[in-house]
Amino acid sequence: MSKIRNATRTLSTDETPQRFVFVLLENFTMLSFASAVEALRIANRMAGRKIYEWSIVGEGGDFVACSAGTAFRVDSDLDELGRDDIVMICGGIDIQSATTKRLLGWLRREARKGLMVGGLCTAGYTMAKAGLLDGKKATIHWENQDSFSEEFEDVILTKSVFVVDGNRVTTAGGTSSIDLMLKLIADKHGEELANLVADQMIYSSIRTDQDTQRLSVPTRIGVRHPKLSQVIQMMETNIEEPISPSILASDVGMSTRQLERLFRRYLNRSPKRYYMELRLQKARNLLMQTDMSVINVALACGFASPSHFSKCYRAHYDTTPYRERGSHAARLSI
Repeated sequence: MSKIRNATRTLSTDETPQRFVFVLLENFTMLSFASAVEALRIANRMAGRKIYEWSIVGEGGDFVACSAGTAFRVDSDLDELGRDDIVMICGGIDIQSATTKRLLGWLRREARKGLMVGGLCTAGYTMAKAGLLDGKKATIHWENQDSFSEEFEDVILTKSVFVVDGNRVTTAGGTSSIDLMLKLIADKHGEELANLVADQMIYSSIRTDQDTQRLSVPTRIGVRHPKLSQVIQMMETNIEEPISPSILASDVGMSTRQLERLFRRYLNRSPKRYYMELRLQKARNLLMQTDMSVINVALACGFASPSHFSKCYRAHYDTTPYRERGSHAARLSI
């Protein structure tokens, strides 16, 4: 109890609680939303009084379903906010459909008041669509990074777990909401209170905006070989203009034959095949998450012609790019 008293000793007892407004979008991710709210709830408990309060709003003011299928009754429609409110937009799957014209108009109007606006999980897309991230640093869930960077060239996209750029904040989804909220708590009420909240959440590794959201290459592939990791990183950052295996090998100080043996030994495929799979994975993300034409998707993933792209795509996914997009749209309409 002494730690709690020490952490809250500097908090003014007559301070007005900071109000968060969580905007639930259709098919929002419950984990990101719940993580943020729980951090605020626990902060109140550790402080011994209400230093934060929150409300939940949604378009229509009725129910909003999360991606797990559970429907949440919201407190109100998209009403006018106070100038000191902090807005947290909660995104999830199919963020494009959830980002409606009415929502964008409301968001632009409220943002003009100068209040802080945040996007959890994929909601960075909604903020960017509203023009709130132009010229600013931001992040979004790694699965949406390819499509985001293609659509919003004026946004400085990072791979961080969260980003705070002035009064605009974004997170990568999942438990990164906890990291963001702990930073906001620390900024307003001190590190000790934030640490108490983390302890209550059994959250032992607090991340900063310098931490990246995806696992390192060695962890992802289950292999700790420095030159192999270096080559894979080069492949991942050069999708639109693929680098030949001979140049990749030369850049890490080995022969093409040695590189071939390295990939065969650890990944059971050739460098060329592995590279192709990376490019096709990005292509699939773009087909699912953007309105880019198949031709433009092909070019963005390093294919010189749509016919070659379609042939490679079908060989890997057993369907054509056109059918993939059509079946995805059909699934979302169910």
